[in-house]
Amino acid sequence: MKQFLLTFSMTKPKWIFIITLLLTAITGAMIPNIVVDTDPENMLAEDQSSRLYHNEVKDRFDLYDIIVVGAVNNSEQGIYNPRSLQAIKQLTDGIAEIEGVVAPDMMALSTVDNISQEGPGTIRFEWLMSEAPESQGEADWINQQVERLPLLQDTLASSDDKATAIYVPIIDKDESYRISQEIEALIGRLDSDDEYHITGLPVAEDTFGYQMFVQMGISAPLAALVIFILMWVFFRNLKFIAAPMIIAMATVIITMGLLIGMGFTVHIMSSMIPIFLMPIAVVDSIHIMSEFSDNYKPGRDRKEVIKEVIGHLFTPMLYTSVTSAVGFFSLLLTPIPPVQIFGAYVGFGILLAFLLTIIFIPAYLIALKPKALASLQTEAKQQGRLQKGLKKIGKGSLAASKLVTVLFMAVVALSIWGITQIQINDNPVRWFKADHKIRVADKVLNNHFAGTYDAYLVLEADESEAKETWMRAVNTIEDKSLKNEVITIMQNDNQLTTQLNQVMMLLEDKLFDATGEQAEVLEDLIMRADEARIKVAYFQRPEILHEIEQLQQALADSGYVGKSNSLADVVKTVTRELKTGQPKDFVIPNNQNGVAQALLQYQSSHRPQDLWHMVTKEYSSTAVWLQLTSGDNQDMTQVVEFVDQYFADNPLPEGVKAQWAGKSYLNMVWQDEMVAGMLDSLMSAFVVVLLMMIILFRSVLFGLLAMLPLSITILFIYGLIGWVGKDYDMPIAVLSSLTLGLSIDFAIHFLERAREIFKQTGDFKKTMVKMFEEPASAISRNAIVIAVGFTPLLFAPLVPYITVGFFLATIMAASAAVTLVLLPVALKGTRRWAFKPQDQAKI
Repeated sequence: MKQFLLTFSMTKPKWIFIITLLLTAITGAMIPNIVVDTDPENMLAEDQSSRLYHNEVKDRFDLYDIIVVGAVNNSEQGIYNPRSLQAIKQLTDGIAEIEGVVAPDMMALSTVDNISQEGPGTIRFEWLMSEAPESQGEADWINQQVERLPLLQDTLASSDDKATAIYVPIIDKDESYRISQEIEALIGRLDSDDEYHITGLPVAEDTFGYQMFVQMGISAPLAALVIFILMWVFFRNLKFIAAPMIIAMATVIITMGLLIGMGFTVHIMSSMIPIFLMPIAVVDSIHIMSEFSDNYKPGRDRKEVIKEVIGHLFTPMLYTSVTSAVGFFSLLLTPIPPVQIFGAYVGFGILLAFLLTIIFIPAYLIALKPKALASLQTEAKQQGRLQKGLKKIGKGSLAASKLVTVLFMAVVALSIWGITQIQINDNPVRWFKADHKIRVADKVLNNHFAGTYDAYLVLEADESEAKETWMRAVNTIEDKSLKNEVITIMQNDNQLTTQLNQVMMLLEDKLFDATGEQAEVLEDLIMRADEARIKVAYFQRPEILHEIEQLQQALADSGYVGKSNSLADVVKTVTRELKTGQPKDFVIPNNQNGVAQALLQYQSSHRPQDLWHMVTKEYSSTAVWLQLTSGDNQDMTQVVEFVDQYFADNPLPEGVKAQWAGKSYLNMVWQDEMVAGMLDSLMSAFVVVLLMMIILFRSVLFGLLAMLPLSITILFIYGLIGWVGKDYDMPIAVLSSLTLGLSIDFAIHFLERAREIFKQTGDFKKTMVKMFEEPASAISRNAIVIAVGFTPLLFAPLVPYITVGFFLATIMAASAAVTLVLLPVALKGTRRWAFKPQDQAKI
């Protein structure tokens, strides 16, 4: 196959150019169909259990994703002044008109009820701020009412009276950025000196998507420009530079075109594919062009030189490409779909770049005129300074081999210590720089309120026992006609409570005309149906609401949660106003009828739907809304672990289970899955690459030597992460496979060339002298090209891009340093086993 491709490319260069151009044009035409996706929910597979349950809970309790708008007035007067509240009312009314906003569910001072006592046993629901206040007295009255409503305090208004919030539920979280821009436009038209901030996970994620799209269009061309300039510094020959740049551009366009054309969305990881492939794709072509310019002399048959160069480089280039691809393909083992797609397409792009290099570069060299070929010789003259430095490194490392060994052992020890300091954590809001308006808003609003991050602890009671008890009673009915009617009702698709209500209505209608024994039977059935209905309405029971109340208090005392809101808070608030309106009556009623009465009263408010955000209509499931001041996975993990321990010490009643939902919880789940998946993929790929190295070199020793730079680089990079205190987040997690895929390339070239040169010289010292000429120069140039190729990411406004740019440049520098400094020392120490026995006398 190698010979066929080489022959075809040299005999039919025009066909190679046409095929490459057509393939690039066809796939490039697919790129305008790009769809960007930054929803962390999609980090989990569609059928992942936590994701399915999260969406089930959203449907069950009619919950929406929320944008949080905050107004802050840090003056002594605070937010409760006529001018500020007038602006809030105007802004709230304007937001309600924005397309995509669920206006009835908006929470703001002007859209919620004030719950007060109108008289003994009578409760009054009135809009808290139906009109903006005209006087300070009216503003103070609103302040006083908010302080009496626990559901609003520190949620809708800060306890320091400096801030108020508007919770904006939206139909589609993918519209968050557009809606936030319209809200900003409304804020710009307000007559207010207050500070306004917009935050929330949906707007952070969608804004990141918008800026990611812009960044993707900037970073890849910048990388191409940087690589072009760098190669010009190295080679000073446009014809030399043109070939690698064509390979890189074609690789990026074909890979991204295929990804988009096959219907995949561009996530945060896949948006980095161009910047990854751009520097990687030029490496093999630089190797071929460099060696060709070294070996070609005017008058020589260029085809013979090309065959000779490809013959030398094909195997190491193939193995470096395959091992790099394996490192990225290992990401397919993770349970994170966007990471799988990223790994698959970068791996494909690396193999594509190798194939294009093998067929395009020979065709390109054949197509050049003799004068252009002669000009390639100028490239060899530009390497004097670099090669002088490399020769000093080679001599120095071998002369101080013991010191080098001790230094690297120290680096390994310190790296292992650093790894133990790594903390697993991520937060989509922190994907922006610290001075970004979303980061600023997040900090300000979470300092004033109980938290802008949501999590839901869902408690569910098992209905099966109540239904089984009731159906046993149904089976005792002797009247076949009545029995069939009841069974028909019980077989419909309604909820159990609705079914029981319908049955009771049927039985009460029949009781109206019944007498004697028949009436007794109907009365008994009505009583049993009512008992079943009461059992199903589990979360109307006072003792259960007391348990929820105790859990909320424990959460508040833990300090892990800013605030929690539950059905118990609604019941206590309404009960207080039904009684005396005094704090002493802010309690849960003593019986289920009292709870039911309080909830029935609440349903006559202006916002009865708020109740069904907390409990299902049959009262068999309830959601405790937790507000967190941080979206960090570590903080959500602490909450989950605390609740687990609480339930271990205070077991839930039999038949009741607790599960989690909410975006903060989902972020924790996919982060945990990613960490475990990355570890599996790294270990699997490490073993595969080791086996490949043993097969390539046909030597266990050389296979292990090849893994040395890779292993030390991985340890060093993750040790560095621990040293600097960088959280182990999504970009960092992916670096493990990138390190594995890229770090071994230099070792393969170094060891393969060392073995070939040793066959010619039969002397270890002479081999090392020659190794630090052209081979070490090629390795260094490639390391610099790849490392510098990632530097445009350092100037990105988005933190994940900066992280990847910095650490990938560091990976390249570290792996090249280990290859050029430690591998000669390792070969020196193992030279008696590393080379053939017949040559040992010359070592």
